[in-house]
This record gives sequence, C-alpha cells and structure tokens, in this order.
Amino acid sequence: MDAKLKQRIALGILFFQSGLCFSTWASRIPDIKAAFAFSDSELGTLLLIRPLGAFIGLPFAGWVVDKYGSNYSSVVGILAFSVSLVLLGLSPSVWWLAGAILLFGLSANLTNISINAQALAVQKNYGKTIISSFHGLWSLAGFCGAGLGAVLISLKVVMLYHFLLIMGTVLIFGLLTFKHLSREHQAGSRKFVFKKPEPVLLRLGLIAFCGLLCEGCIYDWAGIYFKQVVQVEAGLVTAGFIAYMGTMALGRMVSDHFTNRFGSTAIIQASGVLIFSGLILAVLFPHLITAILGFVLVGAGTSSVIPLTYAQVGKNPSLSPGISLATVSTIGYFGFLLGPPLIGFIADLLNLRASFALVAVAGLMITVLATLAKRRDSKAATQALTPS
Repeated sequence: MDAKLKQRIALGILFFQSGLCFSTWASRIPDIKAAFAFSDSELGTLLLIRPLGAFIGLPFAGWVVDKYGSNYSSVVGILAFSVSLVLLGLSPSVWWLAGAILLFGLSANLTNISINAQALAVQKNYGKTIISSFHGLWSLAGFCGAGLGAVLISLKVVMLYHFLLIMGTVLIFGLLTFKHLSREHQAGSRKFVFKKPEPVLLRLGLIAFCGLLCEGCIYDWAGIYFKQVVQVEAGLVTAGFIAYMGTMALGRMVSDHFTNRFGSTAIIQASGVLIFSGLILAVLFPHLITAILGFVLVGAGTSSVIPLTYAQVGKNPSLSPGISLATVSTIGYFGFLLGPPLIGFIADLLNLRASFALVAVAGLMITVLATLAKRRDSKAATQALTPS
C-alpha cells in the first residue's frame, strides 16, 4: 500500500471518528433535556454554548494548524473531542454541563479545521476533488452513531456508558492513524493576527453560514421535532436524524462526481432548493413518513454545501489553508451560533414548526447567494476580457 493511500485511509478514519462523536452527542440531546427538565428556550440557550465555544476557538484553531501542523492538531483535537463526551455524561449540574459543552465545541472545531486542512493536502496529491468523500465518511459516521444511539437508548443503556464506549474507540484508532497522516502542513511561522477577510472568503463564509444554520437545526432539534411535533414513539425519536445523516452521507459520496460534471455553483444552487423543500414538507405535513422524507431532502441538500466551500479555499494557493478555513468557518459558525437559541425562542413564542419554517428560508438563501456570486464572477470575467 503506497503512502498516498495510507494517508487517505488514515484521514478517513479521523473524519469518521469526528462524525461519530458529534452524532453520539446529538442522539442524547433529548435525554439531556429530560434529565435536567429544560424547556425549549432553556435547551436552546444551553445549546448556544457549543457553537459559541467553537466560534471563540476558530481563529486560534487556524493558527494552531498552521503553527504546529495539521497532523498533530488533528489527533489532539479528536482525543479532546472524545474526552469532552465523557465529561458531558458525568455532568452532575447545569454548570458542569455548560463547561463540558464549551469544551465539546472547542475540541470539535479544532478537529474540524485540522482534518479539513489535512484533506486539502491529500487532495493535492490526487490531483482531483476528493474532499466531499471525506465529509461523506463524517456523515456516514453520523448515520451509524445515530443508529447506535437509538439501539442503546431502546436498551436503556446509561448515557455515560454510551459515551465511554465511543471515547475508547476514538482513543485506539486516533493514536493508530497518527503516523500515516500527511505532514505537508508542518509547523510554520504564522503570526496570530485578526484582519478583514478577503471578498472570496466572505462570500464563501456567507454560504457556509446558511448551510451550517440548517445543519445545526437538524443536529440539535431533529429529535425534539420528532418527539414533540411528529409525536412518534420513543424508539422512533431519532428516525428523522438517521434519515438525514444517511442521505447526507450518500450525497457526499457522490458529490465529487456531480460537481466535476455540472460545476460547484449549480450543485450549491440545487442544494438550497432541496433544503427549503425538505423543511417545508416536514413543517406542512408533520407525519412520520412525510417528515422523514423531508429530512431526506434536507440531508441531500446540506451534503455538498460545506465541502464545496472548503474545496474553494483549497483552490487559492495564495491563501493559508488553516487560517482561510478558520475564516470561512468563523463566518459560517455564526449560523451554528444563532440557530439553536433562535429555534428555541421562536418555538416558545410560536411553535417548533414556525422555527423550522424560518430555517427553510435560510436554506433558500444558499441558492440566492450562489446565484448572485455567479453573476458577479461572470460580470468580472466579462469586464476583464473587454478591451479598454
């Protein structure tokens, strides 16, 4: 087995582990809500801590990747990610829970920036777009993690034991993969500075903002929506989330093929339409089959948005991968930052269906932003070719 393939397999394992950690948390959110007797708005406020921690740590994460190398930061991030899960399971109080969620958000995004910087390095060696396949493994892990969560919940397995099982798996495979990771992004001399993002990064960040707001809606509220609005049995609470993650995984596995054929702009435009259609279907017809179908469409729509924005970062050789990924993610994570509490507040003010309808509009904005960006790029290209 050549070094290039070993790098791809090792990185794929890290993407899978990251998705497994995240979906494990998502599958237990209804249990956490019940254990602490949170209202929708209280849960929304608590869920704000995770993207807040991620947002605070994003500039630092980009600097760490460029300073010490994405191979080191990837392993450190995934190990911290799994440990934070166990701290969540040990929570004896709301304050402990809040601290554990903060660490969860910080470590999740150190992992996110690191493994995506690794993906850009591995992709260069292949000479074609493969980053979506890595994100597909993340989503596949989410599907598996949600399924495992459903089984363990039905068997009444204590949440802490569930989290310990995941941590043990991550520790073993995380340490085994380290020596095979790409060392292209080794320690450098980057300075930790804040500056206004370049226009191309700002455009990508706004698309990521809408995409991550929609993703955050499903990650944090899918179980609650199926429990309170669709009113399914306990064993089917994760059905929507499983359908979403399964379709997202499949979409990311085939995304590279369709992107190469139709172009990234067309795929992003179609993604926004799918997200809007899926959420509206789930809102207008909150029944088991139609809600699951709606979440399937949302999964197909969100599958390509973030991988394609990250891939665009990698196409500009003048931009530092770690810092640029952190910039796009920082803008995008405002979606995660605003989404969970906004959904909770609107649910308390109106209802949860109204919250999901608002998120559907955010999904449609992805199509609008991609269309406007395409027109600007076409206009700029025309002007560049016009003789003065």
